[in-house]
Amino acid sequence: MKKILILAISMAILLSSCVSKKQYTALEGKLSDSEQELVNVKASLQKCLLAKTGSSTRVTALDEQIALLKQQIKNLELQNKNSLQQVENLTVLSKGASDNIKTVISQLSEKDKYINGIRDAMTRKDSINLAVAFHLKRELAAGIQDQDIQINVEKTVVYISLSDKLMFSSGGSTVSPKAKEILGKVATVIQNRPNMQVMVEGHTDNVGINTACMKDNWDLSSKRATAVVRVLQETYGIEPSRLVASARSEYVPIESNDTVEGKARNRRTKIIILPKLDQFFDILEQKPE
Repeated sequence: MKKILILAISMAILLSSCVSKKQYTALEGKLSDSEQELVNVKASLQKCLLAKTGSSTRVTALDEQIALLKQQIKNLELQNKNSLQQVENLTVLSKGASDNIKTVISQLSEKDKYINGIRDAMTRKDSINLAVAFHLKRELAAGIQDQDIQINVEKTVVYISLSDKLMFSSGGSTVSPKAKEILGKVATVIQNRPNMQVMVEGHTDNVGINTACMKDNWDLSSKRATAVVRVLQETYGIEPSRLVASARSEYVPIESNDTVEGKARNRRTKIIILPKLDQFFDILEQKPE
């Protein structure tokens, strides 16, 4: 009986041991599964963390790009504003430049008219001078034709050159009768040209003079020019405001004073017929309209 009891107890213990091993094995399986699931969960968690980190990085990069784009937009808006201002300024400048160009063109046009007007006036004056020279030659041709009288148009003025032997006695300033006859013919032409001015120049050679009445060649040339002017005024009625007496002494020779012939040519009275100087200066001072 005792053996049976011991055997029964042993069987009970064995049976009890067998059940516990199965449970252990089952639990061990569950533990393994749980551990694997934990590993999987941890792996998933790690992936999520990595994904979150990547997302955060991308979000940060996108935020930076957005900020950069906003700044670029502001810069473009500012550039656009500046460009619009420059366009407005250029428009104003272009309008101003256009107005200035129009003004300059207008002024140039007026100046062209002014210049053309002066040219026309000069052409008319040249024509008048040629006509004066023609009439003088025609008047003086009647019985007085010699080399002591020269009529020319020089530098747009008419001049008559009369030798001193025709005009005066040697070293004197009294106009000879023959010279008065010539001056009368000159006066006839001058009277027909009331807008012309008459300048009488006295010239000498380089031989000095010193008498009770003449200190030097300045005196001689001055007195001769004045004597001719007086004849034109007092004898032939030329308006004195149109007459000019000028002394040139020996300082404007037309020939060398080294020869007798040269000295003779340098001793001369020159009558110059030209536009009135005040009218000439009025033309120069006129402004184009």
